[in-house]
Amino acid sequence: MKDATSLVSQMTLEEKASLSSGLSFWYLKGIERLGIPSIMVTDGPHGLRKQAGTGDHIGLHDSVPATCFPTASALASTWNRDLVYQVGEALGEECRAEKVGVILGPGLNIKRSPLCGRNFEYFSEDPYLTGEIAKSHVNGVQSQGIGTSAKHYAVNNQEFRRMVIDAVVDERALREIYLTGYEIAVKEAQPWTVMCAYNKVNGAYCCEHEYLMTDILKEEWGHEGLVVTDWGAMNDRVQGLQAGVELEMPGVPNGNDARILAAVQSGQLGEEVLDRAVERIVAMILKAEATLASDFAYDRGAHHALARQAAGEGAVLLRNEDRTLPLQEKAKIALVGRFAKSPRYQGAGSSLMNPSQLDNLYDEIVALVGDENLTYVPGYTESGDQADEALIAEALEATRSAGVVVICAGLTELYETEGLDRDHMKMPPGHDALIEAIAAVHPQVVVVLSNGSPLEMPWVDRVSGILEGYLGGQAGAG
Repeated sequence: MKDATSLVSQMTLEEKASLSSGLSFWYLKGIERLGIPSIMVTDGPHGLRKQAGTGDHIGLHDSVPATCFPTASALASTWNRDLVYQVGEALGEECRAEKVGVILGPGLNIKRSPLCGRNFEYFSEDPYLTGEIAKSHVNGVQSQGIGTSAKHYAVNNQEFRRMVIDAVVDERALREIYLTGYEIAVKEAQPWTVMCAYNKVNGAYCCEHEYLMTDILKEEWGHEGLVVTDWGAMNDRVQGLQAGVELEMPGVPNGNDARILAAVQSGQLGEEVLDRAVERIVAMILKAEATLASDFAYDRGAHHALARQAAGEGAVLLRNEDRTLPLQEKAKIALVGRFAKSPRYQGAGSSLMNPSQLDNLYDEIVALVGDENLTYVPGYTESGDQADEALIAEALEATRSAGVVVICAGLTELYETEGLDRDHMKMPPGHDALIEAIAAVHPQVVVVLSNGSPLEMPWVDRVSGILEGYLGGQAGAG
């Protein structure tokens, strides 16, 4: 049986330095002469985003079909540890089938501001809930012999200037709010990797932050895995190794392997520091190799059903006047809003993936009441950035003979996405204008929301029902 310590002892200094960075965008380096394979890691966290071609990290290249589960904000809203564990198991199974050794998630950052463009990818503003759901997610994935990456460590709570922002936080807030979720996940689930964030914390970049990466994570919490950089986050590679950051990703020819080599040769960096880092990397590769050596197949139908269950348990009924919901069988319904046929079901950015199938609310309601009892109109333009009076007039006409109106609305991808923060909490004007117009003339209006972050509802008291669907994944319409 291969042993990481023994293998590292047989490596040249050049080989050890080389293993400290990736081979390519999604692959780690191996050493063929020692039987150490190159393994693949790839994005998650709510579904496998394995790119079949050249990786680009932002979804411009199609990924292989995989189950798109609800995003983190929806999963946390289930308050169901066992269910989240099952979702993790399913993600691990899909990684095994696609020969992926580590899935990059879950995201544990605290929702400090409702405007963070990536809030859909984080569990909660509550540290305890964050930790408990993350623990279940990690344990579920890793039960399959597949690694996870708890990210983005730490205090990475905004997208604006995320590469350089300095998060200044006192010790009590750091411990009680921003680190608690990670502490729970590390102590009770031992994620194979922790991903260090781009930002600074109290003046030091996370990738060079010895207090966070070694003093707290490794020594105090006892993390047994490795720290990997967010893609392109490394600042000073030698200082990063000294701080406890083992792996730099992605694999790009930036000269850092040579800098490590020179630092050891000059005595600036102790070889024992490099050895400890490489041992952790090799140990992880060996664990993944043991799992991926066997072929695996999973039940796509069962995973879709699980995604549907998670979406249902994560949805929150915010308002239900006069028991408008659930809809009655054979009710005459006007279904309004483009999201009814083209659902917003996942976030935008590095988590964007290719679902194995995709349900929509129009088809689900047809199955419930029959197409003879359903009228559909789009209600707003694709962007929704302006009220379209012609579409609103069409919607008003369609609602005249309906017993109940169901409006699908929420936030478009441009309103919440990795890389950008919002500057307000409003929905697209076209969505709000549509709801206001219909609510003014119809007594039974239900709004179904699709969003990963909080939003304003100026019409809240003028509709009968509000169902918060979050970003419910590929089966969220069910």
